[in-house]
Amino acid sequence: MVRASLLLTALFSTTAAVAQQSPQDARLGQIASAVDAARMKATVATLVSFGTRHTLSSQTDPKRGIGASVRWAEAEMKKLGLQTLQTCDTVTGRRVPTPTKVCNAVAIQRGTERPSDVVIITGHIDSRVTDVMNATADAPGANDDGSGTAAVMEAARVLSKHKFPGTIVYAALSGEEQGLLGGKILADYAKAQGWNVIANLNNDIIGNSCGSDGVCNDKQVRVFSEGLRWQGGDELRDDVRSLGGENDSPSRNISRYLDSLAERLPSIGLDVMQVWRNDRFGRGGDHTEFLNAGFPAVRMSVAVENYNWQHQDLRTEKGVEYGDTIDKMDFPYLAKVTKLNVAALAALASAPPPPMPTVEGAVSTDTTIKWPLLSTAESFVVRWRRTDSNQWQFERRVPKQLRVDTPDTVVLPKVRVDDWVFGVSSVSKDGYESPVASAVPGGAFKPYVNPAKTK
Repeated sequence: MVRASLLLTALFSTTAAVAQQSPQDARLGQIASAVDAARMKATVATLVSFGTRHTLSSQTDPKRGIGASVRWAEAEMKKLGLQTLQTCDTVTGRRVPTPTKVCNAVAIQRGTERPSDVVIITGHIDSRVTDVMNATADAPGANDDGSGTAAVMEAARVLSKHKFPGTIVYAALSGEEQGLLGGKILADYAKAQGWNVIANLNNDIIGNSCGSDGVCNDKQVRVFSEGLRWQGGDELRDDVRSLGGENDSPSRNISRYLDSLAERLPSIGLDVMQVWRNDRFGRGGDHTEFLNAGFPAVRMSVAVENYNWQHQDLRTEKGVEYGDTIDKMDFPYLAKVTKLNVAALAALASAPPPPMPTVEGAVSTDTTIKWPLLSTAESFVVRWRRTDSNQWQFERRVPKQLRVDTPDTVVLPKVRVDDWVFGVSSVSKDGYESPVASAVPGGAFKPYVNPAKTK
């Protein structure tokens, strides 16, 4: 147990956390530098060559349709020496009028030490035109979401050359345009496999930098994250109302993690624009199905969307070109977004999973933070911030306690629990740090389980 000299002596002795280059960040930057824009352009060109990748298009044609594109993606990832499979289910729904088999192309890079701790990168391989039910018209889907699929496959190419303690899963999902079908299929598979999903990084429309209004921005990427944890629902609400946590879901802390990582890796040349809602206004993406399953997930998307170039029939009207074609894409920008993904996957797969902290301190001048023993961590970072601050402001690094029968504990003297939000991250022996898990209701990275139902 952390006691005596390891306890905080006073708040004024603690300094604000400052992002700085480290050997770990230098390695992450070096790994990410292998991302190749030209390779991704070739990947998108191949995806476009399938004509349409609509979920209801042919599954048997060797050259055209969703079946050919999924088989191609799986085969390409298998060439990297990864374990590959297709996760499938037969579904019907509002946009799938007859029972249809929907399959994802998935590759798994097993962790060397913690194979059950999993980080997942996804993009959807299916495409569409104006009529979401039109399965025959050409639907290039270059940016939506050939860009995300290219990021998945490039991440697999780059990261498969390295080894990591945790597992990385690469997935080209089908059925997104018909109702987030592939996301649910993979989330269900993850649950069935017993994966401890640390994060899903969903990439959907990440390959253009100019909008339909002429505004361009190739310096930022938007990261969407939910605030209140959706999974757990009303069971969490009473505790959230009393103890806080409106801005501290695991997904929100992944968003903060990506923001910090981008700042520490200036060579990528990309800033994270945190958007604090689950997705774009009134729209959705596959990461939502991971959130529904209780897994932390965020959506990455371009800073500026061009609505003329997505969900459109190929045409020109009054001099305006419509349609999602490859010539509208910005591949240097796509490379930057993919580099951030690659660095994040490497960092997350290198770090221990986040702990599950709790906080005490009602009617007290001190705050006590505890978390269960986490044997894979070498040390921890306790963080806190004012309740109206969007980023962690203060930190204290503490070693792991040696006794296995008591939780790790830190006391913050003269820090009143009412005025702060607290969290804890885990650090590996070689210095890789996990995202922060906030000590709030629903702040744990594992799916929420009502304590009353476990008794």
